[in-house]
Amino acid sequence: MREKHTVQKSLFHFFADHEIGQELQAISDWLDNHPEVLDWVAADLQPLPVASCGRQGLPVESVLRCALLKQYRQVSYEELAFYLIDSYSFQAFARLPLTIIPKKAVLQRTISRISEATWEKINQVLLGHAKADGLERGQVLRMDSTATDSTIHEPTDSGLLWDSVRVLARLFDQAQALEGAPSLPYRNHQRRAKKRMRAIRYTRGHDKKAALYQDLIQVTRASLAYIDPVYQALAASSIDPAQCAFWRTDVNHYRGLIERVIEQTERRLFKGEKVPAQDKLFSLFEDHTAIIVKGSRDIQYGHKLNLMTGRSGLVLDVVIEDGNPADTERFMPMLDRHIQHYGKVPRQVAADGGYASTDNLRQAKERGVKDVAFHKKKGLKVEAMVKSNWVYRKLRNFRAGIEAGISYLKRSFGLGRCSWKGLAHFKAYVWASVVAHNLVIFARLKPV
Repeated sequence: MREKHTVQKSLFHFFADHEIGQELQAISDWLDNHPEVLDWVAADLQPLPVASCGRQGLPVESVLRCALLKQYRQVSYEELAFYLIDSYSFQAFARLPLTIIPKKAVLQRTISRISEATWEKINQVLLGHAKADGLERGQVLRMDSTATDSTIHEPTDSGLLWDSVRVLARLFDQAQALEGAPSLPYRNHQRRAKKRMRAIRYTRGHDKKAALYQDLIQVTRASLAYIDPVYQALAASSIDPAQCAFWRTDVNHYRGLIERVIEQTERRLFKGEKVPAQDKLFSLFEDHTAIIVKGSRDIQYGHKLNLMTGRSGLVLDVVIEDGNPADTERFMPMLDRHIQHYGKVPRQVAADGGYASTDNLRQAKERGVKDVAFHKKKGLKVEAMVKSNWVYRKLRNFRAGIEAGISYLKRSFGLGRCSWKGLAHFKAYVWASVVAHNLVIFARLKPV
């Protein structure tokens, strides 16, 4: 059974007399004062197998602390494994057992198990502590949206078709490598597909590109056509049926995605349709990715986030959205979430101009919010939003501070780009960044 706490702490662990060391010590003290968070992390780690004898794996406490270290210092798993050996402050914070030196694979396997829900609950405990200490009462809010990129390259139809052929070839090679597999009826079309993809990239003119796309789609369809014959050959062989079923599940997952890629390419190129963003697939590997366009700025591929912060700079809430909903649609749900978390209506709310609408102003006032200031008025009168021009200017300037907060989250806590795979891990990564950020802000507001 995995231990929750490190049973025997080292007498030689100490934090460096440095700003970072002091922050780590303050965060460590907060974690010691809230042992209940370990029960939630333990529940997430429970499915991981632990040997009944010998080493029991990393304690739950160490897993959580290593996760916070990774997000706080923005290091890779390999770098984290090194610093846990090299740095006294890292060792003191991580609370590793004396006999365990974790490798990067162990760190990745355990840290990635902490769920989005667990990180969110830890954040709520932290905000409750900040409220009790008078650091953040949640009475004055500011709201804005941003985007976090998925770990994908900029998508193109030709690139997605090339990825499709490459993935299918890899799956067929894996099937061929199974013990007892017969000679499977498939051909590797990667070379031809790669040539067509590169030719499309450097070709000008719709007609020339259309001919190349037609050939690339034909190659992709030919690769798809091998799936059923290959599976039939595997099923008729002496290979373990469980291995065949596992391979079939993997193939079926990609088969549906590849068919979507072919369909959206044909709709755009040969039918002249403008494919809606919600119908597009931007990656075979991160199929949850959405396209985010904010005004005339650069296009991003990932997920839109709606954030809410208070006077202290703590992130009070964050919502990872599906697709790219309009800001006006998300103002009231964000406000209602805050009321639910804090149990009372905030006194003042400052939001970006994208959230401005007559309905949002009316509903916020009906909830009991006294002053609602949108950065851009969009036809709304100042008198309808707040009680005076002075209050409007103060709230508008207060709202601008969230821009610096978002920039700090992206630069120092990795919120600009998620390096974890899958939607569940994407959400966990965002919340891990928020919790690490809030713990650092809390440590600075209330130092040791």
